[in-house]
Amino acid sequence: MADETVLLGHGSGGTMMKRIIDEVFAASYGSEELAQGDDAAVLPAPAPGERLAFSTDTFVVTPHFFPGGDIGRLAVCGTVNDVATSGAQAKYLSIGMVLEEGFPMNDLRRICETIAATAHEAGVHVVTGDTKVVNRGHGDGIYINTAGIGLIPANRSLSGANCRPGDKVLVSGTMGDHGIAIMSQREGLSFAAPIESDAAPLNHLIADVLEAAPDVRCFRDPTRGGLASTLNEFASQSNVDVVIREDDVPVKDAVRGACDMLGYDVFQVANEGKMVCVVPAEQSDAALAAMRANPYGADAALIGEVTEAATGRGPKVYVETGFGSRRILDMLVGEQLPRIC
Repeated sequence: MADETVLLGHGSGGTMMKRIIDEVFAASYGSEELAQGDDAAVLPAPAPGERLAFSTDTFVVTPHFFPGGDIGRLAVCGTVNDVATSGAQAKYLSIGMVLEEGFPMNDLRRICETIAATAHEAGVHVVTGDTKVVNRGHGDGIYINTAGIGLIPANRSLSGANCRPGDKVLVSGTMGDHGIAIMSQREGLSFAAPIESDAAPLNHLIADVLEAAPDVRCFRDPTRGGLASTLNEFASQSNVDVVIREDDVPVKDAVRGACDMLGYDVFQVANEGKMVCVVPAEQSDAALAAMRANPYGADAALIGEVTEAATGRGPKVYVETGFGSRRILDMLVGEQLPRIC
């Protein structure tokens, strides 16, 4: 790596984070499971045919409370969603707290109450945890580490490496809500229409889609790096191109206006309650209908297709604009919105 120190961009979800994962973490302790590159590792389970899904995440968002949620809701939703992307039924969570001396106890209670309520909504149980306290000035109030475990039914295999030319790409709702909500709260920005985080547990939505479209290729929640990073990960894992139509991607007017004002590409802005799904063309209508029938998928849309990658230049993601042109959609480079999850 050319970088001599860790930078904020190494946690962005974009190309810098991919580099530190590949060249430092995987190079030191990489495993077959880690090399799959999905949001949850798939592991053997004691029962014949069943497998375990296992995922971990850490949440360092500032501010800790924001429109639409708080760090506690993010912690539960993020890990439940990562486990569910494997097709697993999320079952158990761990919660590890790193607290800074002086953090208000009332805020901690409020966050813990949110954790309990969100876990109940998702149908998962918090079964273990850990607590550390660091000296005043050596933290940021509160960091939360989570791990989640779920059970994958026999004969189910979802992965970003499963995409095939002709498949359809769906999203479960509007893009960019969470990242812009965090930025507006942090910077004291106000907009004509309120912008709230979309943080939500999507395990039930995923289960609904799998029932309607059992041959789904993969799911992924477009968190850090947004839709752009997620689609580029799919393209790289499956060695395909992905083409999306800009006008078909749902974006709230207030979020689009905020991105225009701030100079952000909405496709690179983080989400915490949306899911990207790749599904065979013949099952796309059923998958879309299942998404839209779920309260968290009312704005779901079919946004594009998977195509053959051109020989000799590697997989790419393209956006077809409303003006009839086509542009390459790259992964986020560097850090756009620090501490969004």
